[in-house]
Amino acid sequence: MRRGTRPRRSPSGTPAVTSPPAGGAYRPLTTVQRDLIIEHAFELLASIGMDGAPDQHADRLERAGAHRRDDGRLCFPRPMVEAAIERAPSTVDLPGFREDRGLTIGDRSVHIGTGGAAVRTLDSDTGEFRASTLHDLWTMMRVLDECPNIHYGLRPLVARDVADDRSLDLHTAFAVTHATSKPTGVSFTSAATVDPVVDLFDLALGGEGAFSKQPFSMAVVVHVVPPMRFAPEGCEIMERAIQRGMIIQTCSAGQAGATSPPSLAGSLAQGLAEIMAGIVLADAISPGHPCIHAFMPFISDLRSGAMTGGGGEAAVASAAAAQLLGDLGVPHAVSAGITDSKHADNQAGYEKGYTVTLAAQAGADMVQLAVGMLGSIMVASPESLVIDDDMCGAILRSVRGVEVEPAFLDLEIVESVVSGDGHYLGHEQTLELMRSEYVYPALGDRRSVDEWLDAGSPSLWEQARQRVADVVADGPAGHLPPDRAAAIRVAFGIELPEAPR
Repeated sequence: MRRGTRPRRSPSGTPAVTSPPAGGAYRPLTTVQRDLIIEHAFELLASIGMDGAPDQHADRLERAGAHRRDDGRLCFPRPMVEAAIERAPSTVDLPGFREDRGLTIGDRSVHIGTGGAAVRTLDSDTGEFRASTLHDLWTMMRVLDECPNIHYGLRPLVARDVADDRSLDLHTAFAVTHATSKPTGVSFTSAATVDPVVDLFDLALGGEGAFSKQPFSMAVVVHVVPPMRFAPEGCEIMERAIQRGMIIQTCSAGQAGATSPPSLAGSLAQGLAEIMAGIVLADAISPGHPCIHAFMPFISDLRSGAMTGGGGEAAVASAAAAQLLGDLGVPHAVSAGITDSKHADNQAGYEKGYTVTLAAQAGADMVQLAVGMLGSIMVASPESLVIDDDMCGAILRSVRGVEVEPAFLDLEIVESVVSGDGHYLGHEQTLELMRSEYVYPALGDRRSVDEWLDAGSPSLWEQARQRVADVVADGPAGHLPPDRAAAIRVAFGIELPEAPR
């Protein structure tokens, strides 16, 4: 696919999306190592426990079986934690705004999506890093809607041109919903904004109570502040979002060597304990509520203390996190695709490539922060997003592996070729399999050197810029009816233009 072309579209008129393949072939932990980490996580919760739970949540957890140490920390006996995991759904159906774009999370199928809270955007016109805006958010999500290898979109950046917290949450929810019909996720600055955001989602779907029947946007809740402390505001947001019927995605993001132990095994055990604490908390609020748990074992560069996401340690830690939660039957997300590079260069390519590959091969239900981000996830870039989409197409194909069918090992076909034309080009089976067996890059250049020179030597970045420009020029995706969008603008004071440019 060359500049100016579009992804193929499904019969519904929306861009086709790559079917999520089943992962899990790569297992970085032996069974003994896995069991030792899981056992230590249970011991951490039982003996050290969690601090910081607001009083009403602490009381609820005590009634469910937790007990307080003399210093006030809440400890969770192993049977209590195991019971909560058992009651939690092992799969979560995550609808899209369009129902045909929904996902099932938790069956080892690999889904790739955005995420993060970047505060800067790489301006492709000037090459400068500037404060991210609401228009940038809409652009990122609108481009995501057209990316065939990206299955869902969590808000990747913070619109820094929106003044107050309530307005930020409402404008974010509208921009994300307006831009893509894929499943999404939003964060909240406080529990007080959950109700108006869900009211906005109701209006987008056509009326009161509609969102609870089709909860197309998750509540991304940072329920814990490592090490081993509940985030009080996160607990409040979780409770209110559950009450309003939102699917929850909890998050533990300890940083090895800083907010979690320096060994990968110790960091994984603490992070797993914090994830389990989120499972117990959600269970205490509403047993069996659909939750996805984002286990993000970040890494420190111990020379500076800064977070780094592009190293081999990060790659294997995220793959191990996927293995741990997958083996426990917990629907989950892991972080991958983080690069410390500030541009879509060779460093970004290799750091994103092996981190996403290992997470996907390990069978991560959701690979998050994977696309469109630069500068240790502090910078967002729609051009990087479409380049990463190309990369993810190849990675997802690698997860599918080699499919063996009787027709693929057919003596008669080989006989007909070796006794005939001597090549398989144009053979019926080649034509039949050229789309299903092979994946072709949308931007990656496979032309000969001479053909590339004749075309003006276009760079990958130039083609990505044109792709983004084409998508933005198309305007809104069209899934949100104009009358509903207009009603939302009036009801909630939304200032995003009708067709952002």
